[in-house]
Formats: sequence, C-alpha cells, structure tokens
Amino acid sequence: MRRPVPIVGAPLAGGPSTPALAAAVSDAGGLGFLGAGYKTADAMAQDIAATRELTSEPFGINVFAVTPSEAPREELATYARSLGELAGEPRSDDDDFAAKIERLLADPVAVIGFTFGCPDAALIARLKAAGSEVWVTVTEPAEAKAAADAGADALVVQGAEAGGHRGSFTDEHPGDIGLLALLQLVRASVELPLVATGGIATGRAVAAVLAAGAVAAQIGTALMATPEAGTNEAHRRALAEPGRTAVTRAFTGRSARGIVNRFMRVHEADAPRAYPGVHYITAPIRAQARAEGDAELLNLWAGQAHELLVAAPAAEIVRSLYEEALAALEEARRRMLR
Repeated sequence: MRRPVPIVGAPLAGGPSTPALAAAVSDAGGLGFLGAGYKTADAMAQDIAATRELTSEPFGINVFAVTPSEAPREELATYARSLGELAGEPRSDDDDFAAKIERLLADPVAVIGFTFGCPDAALIARLKAAGSEVWVTVTEPAEAKAAADAGADALVVQGAEAGGHRGSFTDEHPGDIGLLALLQLVRASVELPLVATGGIATGRAVAAVLAAGAVAAQIGTALMATPEAGTNEAHRRALAEPGRTAVTRAFTGRSARGIVNRFMRVHEADAPRAYPGVHYITAPIRAQARAEGDAELLNLWAGQAHELLVAAPAAEIVRSLYEEALAALEEARRRMLR
C-alpha cells in the first residue's frame, strides 16, 4: 500500500500500541498499525473501531501467527520457582488467532500483518479477497521465499537491530542478519515490495533503507516516547538513556531485543524456549514492576538506536523523518555527481 510518506508505524504489541498512535501516523501520511498481540478478538475489534473514530486514513493491524513452543513441564516449573512467589502459572494458547481472523474477514482493514509465521496460501487468499493487503514479517531469505510463495503482498524485513520480538517463523532460528545485508539478500530472493525495519531512528536511516530498495521504513522504538503511545513511564525513562541492548528469552520464552537489566542478566541462561508459557510465568512480575516503576524487572524492548529517540508527537516525528530523509537523499545524490 503506497502512502504519501513512506513510513510505517510498527505494531508495538503489549502496551505501546494505541488507536491514537496508529491514527496519528496515518494522518501524517504514513501507515499506522495496531498491535493485536496479547489481546482478545473483542479487544482487537474495539481498537479498530476506536482508530476509525480518530482517522479516515487507512491503517493496518498485526496478528501473531504463533505456533506455541512447548518445554517439559518440570523445566517450566523450575523456572517459575526461580522467579519467586510472584511468578504466574505457565499455559499455552495461540493468541486467539482463529477468532481474530474471523473478525478481520468480516470487517477488513487496509493491511493485515503477520508476525511469528506465515498463514497458508488459502487463508492469505481469503483475506485478500475480503479487501486487505497481507504483509508478513521475515528475518531471513528462506522465510521471504515462503511468504512470497504463499501469496503475501509485501514483506516486513526485520533486521537484527530491531527492538522487541524477533519476527522469525520459529524461535530455533530467530534471525541474526543486520538490516542492510538482509535487504540485499531478500531483494535477490523475491520481487515483492519490502518494508525495512530495525534500528531506524533518523531520517538518514530512512533514506538508507529506501536507497537499498525498500518501499518504506517501519519505525517502532522511535515512536515509543510519543504522547500517543501507551509506553509505561519506567520504559520511557530507560529508552532515553544510554544502555546496551541484547536478545533474550527470559521474559517470554521467545527471542526479543531489549535494554539489558537485572532480570535479563540473572535469568537469561535458565529461561526455557517456551512461548507463551514463559510469558505467562513472568507476566505478574512485569505487571508489578510497571506499577512500581522498577525498570530492572521489566521487558524494556528497544532497538539498537534507542538513544536517538525523540519525545515528540507522533505526527511531528513522521514528518521530521520524512523531511530529513529527502534532504539526506539529495545530499547523497550531490556526492555521487561530484
């Protein structure tokens, strides 16, 4: 889907995603996205309705196409005991996938994105027939080829720099290729439009991925300090400060990039590869940490360029990145002609 501004707002499931944020990005000429992850189908429908109240522009919604990964029950129990009395009970689900799909078939939005996997060709065809474009997040060329073969309209190419969960189809291969290299590899594999994401925090970075062949840049961390985002205050403070990021399974049982804190350092080595089981184990701990403002126990999802984010309205950020990108591309053109 082409928009006046080639900038997409990342879905940011788990709290930062709000109707106000999606609407602000779309109203600025980009494409805003809602994150349906961790929500029921009813809650997703309410977010869609609220976004339509705020904007007449197109927007997208991202759905987790997750196949739960299992670990031995005793392994999960051992991990829960290591976290103390606040730890929750592990359980498994598919994030209400079927119910969400039925809602989206009956009431389509402009774009439906999928993370953690690719729906089969029959489902993609049904969603497209209902009036939605289908985008699939990929982290390696083999995933890009599979999504193209299934009929995806576009690919969100997620470099290793990206904050939050790796969008890989399986967590055994969470994807460790940097964005610039990945864009080149995927372009050589498929002919679909590519939306680049991972560590994009400045207009120069937007220009770089456009020059590398992407049709748009997707920004996530760069929007998390906006007033429209639902980012909690402890997370906002951590994002604005220098801090190393790393990929961890400690919070959810699935690989995700966040700012290194005490929870990650203590528990990373023992965390089972079990999603969403570990997510439910740590959920009460994270909820209390949010309430108390304790950043050492939170999943501080962040891309590698998080220190560059600006606390400003989302529309202002989108417009500023666009203008900076235009200037950077013109500057590069002049250099090439010298």
